[in-house]
Amino acid sequence: MTVRVWDPMIRLFHWGLVAAFATAWLTSEGNEALHQTAGYVVAGLIAFRLVWGLVGGRYARFTQFLRGPGATLGYLGAMLKGRETRYLGHNPAGAAMIVALLLALSGTAYTGWLMAEPARIAALPTLPAIVSPAFADSDEGEEGAEYGAGAEGGIGGEAVEDLHEVLANLTLLLVALHVGGVVLASLRHRENLARSMVTGRKRAPEPGDIA
Repeated sequence: MTVRVWDPMIRLFHWGLVAAFATAWLTSEGNEALHQTAGYVVAGLIAFRLVWGLVGGRYARFTQFLRGPGATLGYLGAMLKGRETRYLGHNPAGAAMIVALLLALSGTAYTGWLMAEPARIAALPTLPAIVSPAFADSDEGEEGAEYGAGAEGGIGGEAVEDLHEVLANLTLLLVALHVGGVVLASLRHRENLARSMVTGRKRAPEPGDIA
């Protein structure tokens, strides 16, 4: 017996985000127009998820699955012992991963948006002195000027570009960890979690499960 867990909007968001991030990653060194478009799609999907996390169905709402650090660490400890509880919705580790991915993707999209127009970088506030010198290499002044980093102590274009790349790589690492967690949970609880994000349905809760 199965029950519906993931509503159509959550499933569209999930696979849309997968496609948009993959497109942005694959075009990072090639088609700039498509890369930027994919980035805007990512930003739009994140905005939608934030709203849907407040007004969507039961298992889409942040209040249903977000847990504190203690609960998350406790769940991870139980995972290491092979004793974790099955959750019908997102488990605490999955919830923490969702937050991490949304933050990393938001930062990637934001820095990409800044890079699209030099004036946006020039308008940024100055960095603390301990940070700005790291990007003040005089040999790269021309590139900084290209991004509008003329103000003393301002955030240079190269700094934003480096941060954009770091965040993109961090997102890719988080995606790999997320996929690994999905595979592990699927094996442990004898259900295909990837397929459930297509059909929206999961095995009905059993005694001891958290619905």
